[in-house]
Amino acid sequence: MNIKKELETKVGIADGIYLNDIDIDPLTIKAIMINEVVPADPLQDFYGTPDADYLKTTIPLLRGAGTEVACIQDILQKGIYLTNAVKTPKTEYAIDKSSIENSLPYLEAELSLFPDIKVIMLMGDVAKKAFNMIAKKSTKKNVIPAVSTYKLRNSEIYYRGIRVMPSYIMTGGNILIEKSKVTMAAEDIAAMLQIIK
Repeated sequence: MNIKKELETKVGIADGIYLNDIDIDPLTIKAIMINEVVPADPLQDFYGTPDADYLKTTIPLLRGAGTEVACIQDILQKGIYLTNAVKTPKTEYAIDKSSIENSLPYLEAELSLFPDIKVIMLMGDVAKKAFNMIAKKSTKKNVIPAVSTYKLRNSEIYYRGIRVMPSYIMTGGNILIEKSKVTMAAEDIAAMLQIIK
């Protein structure tokens, strides 16, 4: 199944929306890691070039969690699908609510493509916000409480039988500055790997 074609069929084609143009067997995916926002250059996204910026921080995080990966294919073969909550590149430092809302139909449809998901990891506050907006439509409440991520890390949160794990952003230059968050994100990923193995 081609993710981009599937999402365009379900939701429609929109200008400026970046979707993962990859072929994948949805039954092989056991975990989804939702990053915050697509990069301005699609080649720097997870499924862009082999040395894409997003992989330069994601691969070391996965390795720090104890899994040997060298490329996006290795990550997919481990049953992990990577995507972004916001499908349009950000134009300012902060991501405004309308950007999240415009991308929600695509993210929601994307999540529904994978029937055997055991874990959804929310990598950063924007991913948490987007996921809560999706969940609120059916449950009328947030799945992820509005408290700091570090206070939630050891909570067992479930949505429709799927473990939801809030963690820290996995892309961008800032991740390399905050070593404690890198350590915690790697620990969270290690916990996810235990669940899906």
